[in-house]
This record gives sequence, structure tokens and C-alpha cells, in this order.
Amino acid sequence: MEIRLLFLRTSDTKKLSDFYSLFGLTFEYHQHGNSPFHYSATIGKTVLEIYPLTKSQTEADKNLRLGFGIDNFEATIQKLTALEVVFALPPTQTEFGFIAVIEDFEGRKIELYKNS
Repeated sequence: MEIRLLFLRTSDTKKLSDFYSLFGLTFEYHQHGNSPFHYSATIGKTVLEIYPLTKSQTEADKNLRLGFGIDNFEATIQKLTALEVVFALPPTQTEFGFIAVIEDFEGRKIELYKNS
């Protein structure tokens, strides 16, 4: 089994795609048929799409938690610190590796793993 699609809804698609770009993702802005314009990035075979909230949504789901293995871990952590990103867990050695847990501007937690 493989994860092929991760789909996030947000109040500000540009701001969220810019935030996730800090980890090294490159987004394209496009539309499929009659769907809303949105941002899309590919991670291996997985596509991460960032869509606007639906008309019935008042806020983004904060329960989703994502994890990314990243290159340039130290430089990324310095950049996030300079931007005053909220760290739920500062860089720490754990049984799962060296990680930090941050929050995006809508409160989603994101685990950042240091690639070896």
C-alpha cells in the first residue's frame, strides 16, 4: 500500500503553500476541471494538495498531523525559529530519530524528521 494523496483545506491557500515550501516542497497553482484553484506538490509518489475551505467550513481541521523527513534540517529549524514559528517540541533526539514538532498558522502539528 502507498499513500498517494494528502489533501488539506485552509483559509489561505497561498500562505499555507508558502509555509510548507519552507520544508523544501515546490508547489504548482492549478485547477482540475471545475474544481477550485489550488496548490499541489509531489513528494515521491504522494501528492499534497492545498485547497480553500468549503462554503460550509468556518475553519481548517486542526486534528491532522503530518510528518516529513527533511534534508538541511538545521538550516530549516533556524529559518523556522527566525520566522517565530511555534514549536510544540524543539529539536530533540527521540526513539524515532532527531525530530522537531511545529505548528502551522492554523494549528496543525507537523513533525520534521532529520534525514540521515
